[in-house]
Amino acid sequence: MLNRKIIKKAPKVELHEHLDGGLRPTTIIELAKERGIDIPSNDPIELKSWFTRGCQQKSLKLYLETFNVTTSVMQDKEALIRVAREEIEDLAEENVVYAEIRFCPELHTKKGLNLEEVVHAVLAGCEEGRKETGMEYGLILCAMRHEDPKLSLEIAELAVAFSERGVVGFDLAGDEFGHPAKKHLEAFQYIRTKNFNITIHAGEAFGLESIWQAIQICEAHRIGHGTRITEDMVIENGKIVKMGSLAHFIQDKRIPMEMCLSSNVGTGAVESYKDHPFPILFRNHFRVFLCSDNRLMSDTNLTKEMAIAVKEYGLEFKDLEKITINAMKSAFIHHERKLKIIYDVIKKGYAELREEYAIED
Repeated sequence: MLNRKIIKKAPKVELHEHLDGGLRPTTIIELAKERGIDIPSNDPIELKSWFTRGCQQKSLKLYLETFNVTTSVMQDKEALIRVAREEIEDLAEENVVYAEIRFCPELHTKKGLNLEEVVHAVLAGCEEGRKETGMEYGLILCAMRHEDPKLSLEIAELAVAFSERGVVGFDLAGDEFGHPAKKHLEAFQYIRTKNFNITIHAGEAFGLESIWQAIQICEAHRIGHGTRITEDMVIENGKIVKMGSLAHFIQDKRIPMEMCLSSNVGTGAVESYKDHPFPILFRNHFRVFLCSDNRLMSDTNLTKEMAIAVKEYGLEFKDLEKITINAMKSAFIHHERKLKIIYDVIKKGYAELREEYAIED
């Protein structure tokens, strides 16, 4: 059994992490105090417990309402720079070597910042973190499903405008139920005409139709979550015995799926780790990998997510390396940069750990 020490030292790639879902409780308290903002507690332990109660109680409502607090302290440049810098620092602490961090710029304009100022501030903070830690990163800008499609187009245009300055993709997030992705088709069409990158939250709280729309209508390059893809499969004794056309298409086209174990269990997207589709998809050669989603609300990080997969699904060291390479192959950066990180950082790091701990595959 791999222990937590080895897992933590292993190189990692994070492709589904929300900026407003990863703040340090101490930072929230300090920012709130400086800005005169009321928060549920000024005790770091109590505040962390308040943030994780939704995940612990499997209440999506409680889980989502916590974002009102994190975004409330992220409404000025100084706060955004600090939060982004600390995001990079905290990911690097878990030996994440490359991360794509996503956020919705519109949520940070309530006190006067415009969209461009928000993105500039987050990029500045990330760059400070990169210089300090050496960790590589990219930003993904999110539009929200329930918002006016005109705003989604504006966010898509913003993402492309910053494509040479650190923004690597465009995402559609928010409640899937009653808010189909196809309503935002103009934004996706714009992204595609600019040869840019799309990931869409789909198949988390709604079924196959959501995944199908994301891929076949909006032409997503990656799927966020995608847990409901098993509805297009016949599974017996933990094995896939039959797949429908959508599942086959995802497997055949190597469409990556960003899987978030703790988040999916905590929000009720799946009943338990045992019921999560990740191990079935992984062992049937879908391109899947592990992500944190919201480290604060789910009380997790990539080390914990990997440790869960080792404990619950029997993953071995070589499997952790494979899902890390799966993630890096799926990143929204240029091919040569991917190869450099895969061979010079990931494979090298895993080889060194094999030697250090006498790990045999």
